[in-house]
Amino acid sequence: MKHYRRLTKEELEPLEQEFVEFLVVNGITADDWVKLKEEESEKANKMIDLFSEVVFEGIFRKAQFLEIRTKQFVHAYQCLTDKIVLVGAEVTDPAANVADLNIFMTEKPYGAKREHELFEMTQKGCSISDGELFKSLSLAYMENKHG
Repeated sequence: MKHYRRLTKEELEPLEQEFVEFLVVNGITADDWVKLKEEESEKANKMIDLFSEVVFEGIFRKAQFLEIRTKQFVHAYQCLTDKIVLVGAEVTDPAANVADLNIFMTEKPYGAKREHELFEMTQKGCSISDGELFKSLSLAYMENKHG
């Protein structure tokens, strides 16, 4: 069952060595691959889909933080093993200045498998981040809450 999208040609190119190793592990030599692409394109496409699954699963297993920024809000997520924590800042009035930010924090358990949910979030505009935004917003939230 497919959980992720197929990697694009541009995404596959830098992963050529990993793909070759993936094919070898699956008993497909370079000559076999050329033949497979020419004669059984559906099977070749299934191998690319399977490789895409492996790549995305690895990426999202390692992902610790996601973020999304728009003109109206900034959301930063910490992706823990069993739940996701959101700290966000939203403009309460579009004509307002920085003082009119609503900073909040919430958390929820994953509704689906962790990696699949993170993938879906990236498909909707989130990007994997280093966590600096999450840490900064968390500090602002704590200062705001206790200050």
